[in-house]
Amino acid sequence: MTIPISVELPLSHSDPRYYQRVQGVLWRILVMNLLIALIKLLTGIATGALAMTADGIHSLIDTSANLLGIIGAAIAGRPPDDDHPYGHRRFETLSTLAIGGLLIVAAWEILKTGLDHLLSATATTATPASFAVIIFSIVMNLIISAYERYHGKRLASEVLLAGAAEARTDLLISLSVLFGLAATALGYPWLDTLVALVIVGLIMLTAYTILRKTSLILTDAVAVNPEEITRIAASVAGVEHVLRVRSRGTADAIYADIDLQVEPATTADHTAAIAHEIETRVKALFNGVTEVNVYFAPFREQKADAALVARAAADALGMTVHEVTEILMGDKIGIEMHVEVVPTLTLDEAHRRVTELEKRVTTDLPDVREVVTHIEPSGGQPGAVLHSSQSVAYSEQALTIAHALYPNANWHAPTIRPVAGGFAMTLHCWLPGSMSIQEAHSLAEHVETQIRATLPQVQRVTIHTEPPEAGQSDQSVVV
Repeated sequence: MTIPISVELPLSHSDPRYYQRVQGVLWRILVMNLLIALIKLLTGIATGALAMTADGIHSLIDTSANLLGIIGAAIAGRPPDDDHPYGHRRFETLSTLAIGGLLIVAAWEILKTGLDHLLSATATTATPASFAVIIFSIVMNLIISAYERYHGKRLASEVLLAGAAEARTDLLISLSVLFGLAATALGYPWLDTLVALVIVGLIMLTAYTILRKTSLILTDAVAVNPEEITRIAASVAGVEHVLRVRSRGTADAIYADIDLQVEPATTADHTAAIAHEIETRVKALFNGVTEVNVYFAPFREQKADAALVARAAADALGMTVHEVTEILMGDKIGIEMHVEVVPTLTLDEAHRRVTELEKRVTTDLPDVREVVTHIEPSGGQPGAVLHSSQSVAYSEQALTIAHALYPNANWHAPTIRPVAGGFAMTLHCWLPGSMSIQEAHSLAEHVETQIRATLPQVQRVTIHTEPPEAGQSDQSVVV
């Protein structure tokens, strides 16, 4: 028998229910803290126990901190707007900062009262009611600390985790008060004042911890290890160098900025793919990362790739290039490429745009002496695959040529379609999976060259080299 188990997934900070739950927890804790504060204050004033009165003031500060947390959570839950395009998440951090400030005020007030108590030598009494109140406070602090810490971790809330830390301090303070009461009952009333001063130190320590954490967030301190992000970004294909990595934010809402160098002619589509891959990998490694911004700079220390430069220039002019070939021309090079333009353009307009493309390529590539272009209609309106007797004959002849050159490559699935000035053909073949890409490319180029030389009407040949399909072993494909 299988017993279904319900697992509650953590809520995102963008989910409206997240801040509703945080506020619900804070309201319940506020009621408990208010009850504890009133009982301590009334008992401390009635008995003259300074440590208990100080503890009561501290508990009263806790209720103010809860109110600040509720207000901060209410504002932080608002969606982004024109004034806060990144959202209102930092208001929760500000609430946490205010809690630390209140703790400092409380510590100062207790310190002044303690010094006055020492100078005036005011008598204190330890009654059974005092012991009952402080033991009740210890039990309640244990409950509040565990409850707030549990929900703080479950919801990843700064305010709740700060409150849990404060509640643990409350527990130490209550234990200190219990010690002061015991000392008074044993005839050492001055220890009560000493315990009050110890309480001041504990409060200040908690305030320092909270203020340090929130100040690091508000001053945009490093949120994640930059070396890890650098390693991830550098492993993505197309990235030449990682220049700078920055991060900021809270543990559950981290923003990362990455500056990269890529080849100067890397296209917009390529950079978008690189940025998406980096973002995916960073978010997979760091759960708290909510946004990754990638900035690109050109890398010019190596010789530019002619094909990339040509594609980038064509992208900018709304055209597409393929079959970019470099030709040696003495100490310079020439570039030959096919340029696809919108089919509805006039010849004059198409020639003007292609001439502009040629100028840009020669400007970006100083080593280029000449650019030769072949204009053809773009693939946005592709020609239909032909099944005429002529096209079938071309397909059969192409298969015969390919099979004669590499008989065991399993040539198959030929298609042919019309293009400007002739036909375009596609062939598929199987090659051993262990063969290198360079070898496969050389084989394909050899076959393409022979087909085009034998069949001048075939203007373009594309060969898809693939490993054997499932059930077909590499051993049966020998080239």
